[in-house]
Amino acid sequence: MRNFLFSLLVILASGLTLACGGKQTAGTAADDDVAAVVNGTNILVKDVDRVVSQQFRGQENQLSPLALAGYRIQSLDNLISQELLFQRAQKENIAPSEDEIKQYIQRYKQENGYTEEAFANELKQTNQTEDQFRDSVRKEIAIQKLTEKTESQLKVQDREVADFFNANPKQFSIQPGVAISDIIIDPADNGMKFDVKGEAAAEQRVREIQTRLRTGSDFATIARQLSEHQSALQSGDLGFLAQSQFTELPQMMGLPAAVGQQLMTMKEGDVLDPRKDSAGRWHIFKLTGKQTETRDRALDDPSVRKEISEAILSQRRQIVAAALQAVARDDARIENRLAKRMLENPNSFGVLRPVPATSPAPTAKP
Repeated sequence: MRNFLFSLLVILASGLTLACGGKQTAGTAADDDVAAVVNGTNILVKDVDRVVSQQFRGQENQLSPLALAGYRIQSLDNLISQELLFQRAQKENIAPSEDEIKQYIQRYKQENGYTEEAFANELKQTNQTEDQFRDSVRKEIAIQKLTEKTESQLKVQDREVADFFNANPKQFSIQPGVAISDIIIDPADNGMKFDVKGEAAAEQRVREIQTRLRTGSDFATIARQLSEHQSALQSGDLGFLAQSQFTELPQMMGLPAAVGQQLMTMKEGDVLDPRKDSAGRWHIFKLTGKQTETRDRALDDPSVRKEISEAILSQRRQIVAAALQAVARDDARIENRLAKRMLENPNSFGVLRPVPATSPAPTAKP
């Protein structure tokens, strides 16, 4: 049994790209420039548009006006949630030090393999200034500290672990199968951070990854940086795939069942040659573990107790995260002006499409 918990920050803010700019108090911007006001702090329309632009890597002009309006509302709601939690962290005197911010940014650069020039280019591509990036890091760390403080109260009793095990003993038997990690490269335009577009670019990316792996680069690091799949958040880890599930691979991943059998013949640490699934995505699998026979585990197995405790904690973290957000909203004064303007003009979403700064206004022809 394996459980993955996405952090509250990822759910609410989709990483650094959903942070708004510096604090603006109500009344410091024109009403039309303000998307929402949260306890007297403005969230500007340009902050919302920056989020949408980062999500679509500058391709948002290809969206229909109706689709763009929907993404704007969704992005604004995320920004409101982020601002609420950041304000709550401030209320509880939770704030990162300048050293923590500096270390975070340095780690971010290292994990993504950025030189200073590449980092500056990334900020430009995601429509951020360095000050805006630092402000987003400040908020992310503060909210993470708030979340950790709330979760620190969570505990799991021995009795709860025993009850869980006794109700589900077979769930903890280890079946024959493989533990795998995956790097996925998708030729389609999917809006991922380092998205490749087109067959030729995808094949080139796959070759580059193969070269890096052959020369000793860390698989998990590459997966975090380049994999175009949610599993990148877990360094490519897909967990355990039982041998009995191999026949389901065509439905689960668009791959033939033979891929599972091939993985069973490999040694731990081996990497399978790249292969395409039925959707045209490339997969590079690494075998991280293998079980060749069924093995029952007892409650006194430390790994069993750890898995059960983590499962219970994971469920409670999700409830606590939802409760924390609900209480923050209940205690807040929120005015969503963008939503109000949409309700006032429900058939005029065409005006919400941002005009590219580089596109000059058309002139009349003689």
